[in-house]
Amino acid sequence: MEYKGELKRELRQKHMTMISIGGVIGGGLFVGSGAVISSTGPGAIFSYITVGILIILIMRMLGEMATVYPVSGSFSTYAHEEIGPWAGYTIGWLYWFFWAIVIPIEALIGADIIHGWVPFIPVAALTFIIIGLLTLTNIYSAKMFGEFEYWFAMIKVAAIVLFLVLGILIILGLIPSINSPGVSNLLERGGLFPNGITPVLISMTIVFFAFPGAEVVTIAAAESPNPKKSVMVAINSVVWRILVFYIGSVFMLVTLLPWNSSSLLKSPFVTVLNMLGIPAAAEIMNIIVLVAVLSCLNSGIYTASRMLYSLSQKAEAPSIFLKVNRRGAPIWAILGSIIFSCTCVVLSFVSADKLFYFLVNASGAIMLLVYLVITFTHLRMRKRLERENPEALVIRMWMFPYLTYITIVALMGILISMAFMGSTRSQVFLTLVITVLILGSFLFVKSKTVQNPANQRGSELLQKEEKKV
Repeated sequence: MEYKGELKRELRQKHMTMISIGGVIGGGLFVGSGAVISSTGPGAIFSYITVGILIILIMRMLGEMATVYPVSGSFSTYAHEEIGPWAGYTIGWLYWFFWAIVIPIEALIGADIIHGWVPFIPVAALTFIIIGLLTLTNIYSAKMFGEFEYWFAMIKVAAIVLFLVLGILIILGLIPSINSPGVSNLLERGGLFPNGITPVLISMTIVFFAFPGAEVVTIAAAESPNPKKSVMVAINSVVWRILVFYIGSVFMLVTLLPWNSSSLLKSPFVTVLNMLGIPAAAEIMNIIVLVAVLSCLNSGIYTASRMLYSLSQKAEAPSIFLKVNRRGAPIWAILGSIIFSCTCVVLSFVSADKLFYFLVNASGAIMLLVYLVITFTHLRMRKRLERENPEALVIRMWMFPYLTYITIVALMGILISMAFMGSTRSQVFLTLVITVLILGSFLFVKSKTVQNPANQRGSELLQKEEKKV
């Protein structure tokens, strides 16, 4: 049975904590870090530190807004209110598009890993099976999504913590069978920047895309019994999560392995496990990467559906996406996102070099635009709240407005750099094409909303949610 109602607040604090932690640990850490280290040397640490600081600042801004206004649309709703409906509409649909593309990408990666274990099942079939199973968990309830994400994140955290502990033991020379490299790999192979500072700056554009997902917790907050507390816990811990999981792991890699080792390009984590003589190291890492992929896919289904639900609340998406099942899951928003994602999967097999390539590259710079809108929205909301309701600011952005302006400049610098780099230029161009198309559709939707007052019901639901919060 379907209802036009509200999302249920079924995500417990343990779910919110692990969603916030899991959002920081993606497959990019396990797979992509080796390529960054190979091109930059030990200087990769500075790439991760710089980008990590940017993400921390963005999350601080988002946390400040989310504790005042914890709704499922998160930054899309804030942009709608502070900048204008066109901004909320555009960034909401761009964000939905980003995650709807992430779903097939992650499913294809996961299917390829599983295919190595069961080669008699086609990759295409495995891709749809993975998407189907995680769609069912999301349709069942938000609590079921939270449980799956809790255990996915737990496995990822355990793997990283174990890796860090083993790395420290190797560096300190406490494992007799392995000669400690000390700091020789950091300083004796050309220094910290063997290829100069330019590769470090260029690699920031690559590292930046390893972090998206940290903001998911602010979207999930709307389905938590105590959203303000959940967001506060997540935001206050984001600093140590990024320092430990990302920067700590990269520091271990550049210390344990020579930066110019060919094994880095294959799998640096597998190489470290092989150093320890751990049997089936490659298969163990495949399992961990698969868990990271499934976690990202699970979050992608959840996040895309909640953004679609929020857009429908504001009459910026068809009203059918407001329907929830008896457990409070937005069933049609989930299915609508999955239908688009499955269509992309089909395109990946029939037109990988054209249509699917276009869609994937069109999502390449979206998160930069999303984060830019978050920073501009924060500027406006913070100034308004300081005038109207300063007591509402439970979490405050550090050194406002200076750090906010610095973040804006840094994000624009990365975006402009991507436009001049051959490997990322097409992503910027195609993202701008998609953005223009969405902006154009806003004018059409706006005219239809004015002509049909019935479409205002989504806005009425949003007003109810505001009063409740």
